[in-house]
Amino acid sequence: MKNGTLLRRHMRHTHMDRRGETSKKVFGSSLDPSPLHMGRNLKRGLSHRAWRVDRIMPGADCGSQDLQSTTQTATAQVISSPLHLLPLCRPQNNMAKMTIVHRSSPLGWLATLSLLCGILAMPVDIETECSEGTNAKYSLVFTGKWSQMAFPKQYPMYRPPAQWSHLIGVTHSSDYHIWQSNEFASNGVREFAEKGEAWTLMKEVEAAGERIQSVYGVFSAPAVVGGTGQTSSEFEVYTRHSFLSFIVRIVPSPDWFVGVDSINLCEGGHWRENVSLDLFPFDAGTDSGFTFSSPNFETIPQEKVMQITSSFPSHPANSFYYPRLKHLPPMARVTLTKIKNTPLDCEVSAWSPWGLCRGKCGEPGVKRRTRYIHLHPANNGAACPPLEEEKTCDPDNCV
Repeated sequence: MKNGTLLRRHMRHTHMDRRGETSKKVFGSSLDPSPLHMGRNLKRGLSHRAWRVDRIMPGADCGSQDLQSTTQTATAQVISSPLHLLPLCRPQNNMAKMTIVHRSSPLGWLATLSLLCGILAMPVDIETECSEGTNAKYSLVFTGKWSQMAFPKQYPMYRPPAQWSHLIGVTHSSDYHIWQSNEFASNGVREFAEKGEAWTLMKEVEAAGERIQSVYGVFSAPAVVGGTGQTSSEFEVYTRHSFLSFIVRIVPSPDWFVGVDSINLCEGGHWRENVSLDLFPFDAGTDSGFTFSSPNFETIPQEKVMQITSSFPSHPANSFYYPRLKHLPPMARVTLTKIKNTPLDCEVSAWSPWGLCRGKCGEPGVKRRTRYIHLHPANNGAACPPLEEEKTCDPDNCV
């Protein structure tokens, strides 16, 4: 048994070292060659609309396995951009076909142009921005629905009883994910889901904000003492960072949590007024415990984040295994409400005295008075009135 364990570990480390070497060969020394970092970069490079590839594996053929491998692994030096830059390739087979068309048909150039358009003129994905102001403020209310009546199986009553950790939230652009379903959890998500420790997760968020300018703000909400309590917080989103993600650990649990991944609060160019979402449990894929109070049992190799359902995992010992239910009831609910700021009307001073009447003798003159702004308008308040006024008069001291 011990030899078998050592053999599996040796094979796993050998595989990881090979991945690290491949990473260095393709991307150079600027990337962290560790498989975990490379895996996170791979997932983000594939799933984010606004990242682009700055380095391409040379010599890849269009339509070949080389190109597919290149587009799946090229994530070096990604930067935030609203455009996709298409990978360059060497269209050997296609170019040969195009050459035959040139020689055999008077419509060759037209066919060539059509083919090139099909290869190079791919649709460009451009993010829409909210036109209704540059930012918006929201209140978040998290409501636990984890009751013994809704989830009677192995419901934790003591040491510790059912409760929720503090909430960690991030406002960001579309090219960032704090966690994703069907993807591997980061070290930070792993520590938070298993132990409720947020230090590594905060370092990851901070690094993402510095590296790709994709994180706008981080906020938290207090823990909920009890399975059915409430907690709340406020946060702000910006026109280029209109997405919200958060995570809350289920306590106690092996590595289970609830949360939201990248909900866009900008819809049709306007900030959404109210959003309510039912939350269901997720497994971080890092601990193999079946029950709420299972001892630590590390998952080797690590699995992807998966939603827990009434039939998955299908083991009868699982705390969420209810084979007669089609769907689990929601464990929690989150409500997001846009905070409407009180309009501030412009406030101005009283008029100054009229000035001297100026003008030529024998002609009407003009005199003026002014006032100044006490308070500028805000939040769609009334605009400021004119700050200067004049009227005709007879010129003073006419000679």
